[in-house]
Amino acid sequence: MQHLIGKQMILLKRAWNIFSISLLSTLTAYPALGAERIKFNYGLLEESIPISSLESYVKTGKVDESLASYSRYVGKKQLTQLRKALITPIPLSQIEVSQFLYTPIGERLLEKLGKVIQTESNLSGFYAIRAALILSATNKQNFTLLNVLQKFPASAISINLNQSLEIVDALQDLVNQTQNAVALVNQQSQQQLINTSTLKVAPLQDLRKPGSFRFIKQTILLNDLSRLRQFPADIYLPITQNPRPVIFISHGLGSDRTSFAYLAEHLASYGFVVAVPEHPGSNSKQLQALLSGTADRVTNPREFIDRPLDIKFLLDELTRLSKNNPKFQGRLNLEQVGVIGQSFGGYTALALVGAEINFKKLNSDCPALEDTLNVSLLLQCLAVNLPHTEYNLSDSRIKAAIAINPVDSSIFGQASLSKIKIPLMIVSGSADTVAPALPEQIQPFTWLTTPNKYLALINGGTHFSTISESSNAVVPVPTAIIGSSPALAQRYIQALSVAFLETYAVDQANFLPYLSTDYINNISRQPLPLSLIKSLTSEELQKAI
Repeated sequence: MQHLIGKQMILLKRAWNIFSISLLSTLTAYPALGAERIKFNYGLLEESIPISSLESYVKTGKVDESLASYSRYVGKKQLTQLRKALITPIPLSQIEVSQFLYTPIGERLLEKLGKVIQTESNLSGFYAIRAALILSATNKQNFTLLNVLQKFPASAISINLNQSLEIVDALQDLVNQTQNAVALVNQQSQQQLINTSTLKVAPLQDLRKPGSFRFIKQTILLNDLSRLRQFPADIYLPITQNPRPVIFISHGLGSDRTSFAYLAEHLASYGFVVAVPEHPGSNSKQLQALLSGTADRVTNPREFIDRPLDIKFLLDELTRLSKNNPKFQGRLNLEQVGVIGQSFGGYTALALVGAEINFKKLNSDCPALEDTLNVSLLLQCLAVNLPHTEYNLSDSRIKAAIAINPVDSSIFGQASLSKIKIPLMIVSGSADTVAPALPEQIQPFTWLTTPNKYLALINGGTHFSTISESSNAVVPVPTAIIGSSPALAQRYIQALSVAFLETYAVDQANFLPYLSTDYINNISRQPLPLSLIKSLTSEELQKAI
């Protein structure tokens, strides 16, 4: 018995240490605690912190005796960050909070969190967490984590350290595997440079700088009567007498057609016609409707079908305009077409070039959704609710594609991604916590069978690094989540897109040297060093992770 208690003490210390270090990130990611005390339970053992100690620390900056036990495990910097997190206003109203927490995705997050954050009787904290958030949000000026603590509908909150350790261990495994995979990609990229070091090329221009074409922007309104779907699109037209290649850009969930305006303008300056549609069911207006109470979901599963069909319909419309409209006549080369998409737009691009929705894979993966650390599966698994039939989403007119931070591991899986036959570039960020690099980009890259495939890795890049700030943003993305140097990441995208599309959509072989490690190293900069590889096998990846 003494041996058992001693072992539990060691485990409790480990659990307390790990959880203490991660408490700040837990509070920030899931702002839903509240009570008179926070209790940490591990088997028969228990530690606790009075909420009043946190309140006192927030007001005075002084650590009292109760909080001192916590402070032993974290540094002064983390305590300072915790203090700031507790009093930083949360920029959401009660309606906005309520709407999200009652969506399927919101409820999934609450279910997962409720296993760790429980009531004093060790029951799931699902309903208490939701109540605390909604009650605290009634006063938008005082909607802070500390206020949420005060609104929790119980005298104490119990943190299940068994569950916490499982999550922390699983997260650490994912982090370790991702680090090993990233190291492998970086190593392969440099190995490619060694193997091709004898192939010296003439000095290359800087594709991060604008090209020589001037252009105008036209906005058109499309109305697809067959789907009762109306949406706008911005068309960037180079000023030239000759037909130019056409590139489509598909934005991500909760974004809009201005998110990649910087890329559209850059491509137009290189002589590409760029068409950027707004996907009405998964754009910033949809997010606004959700948060204002006029919509009941983040997006409709039908968006998995409608998004690719938006691009196909727009391509049909541009074909018609090129024949009948003087503004477009003779200006579009519809034999040279490419597509770029980010996040949900990355899914859209992959669907357009031959990846089919894999209902068998979804049915296998989605029942275990509560146990995943891959947030993107919350989106992908919405597709389970679609009628299980074959959808014609691909378009043979598209000759090349770029998928940035795509979500694809379950919605497509290996069986569908292996069907893509055209040139494809996947762009990944090693610090992406929304569509994690390993399961959503690096491993799917090994599933590709197309001979012309590339994986570009932005070391330190996040899910939001390549998205420019939109004036229509509903909820501004915090700088800490965007990460460092988004302008640098966006310049990478500009250079990679020009090089890849000129090479494979326009068949300009003289741009192929730009898709080499030699050139990538030339433009790579800290704090977001860039790597590029053309091949990686599943065996190599499995061995590394």
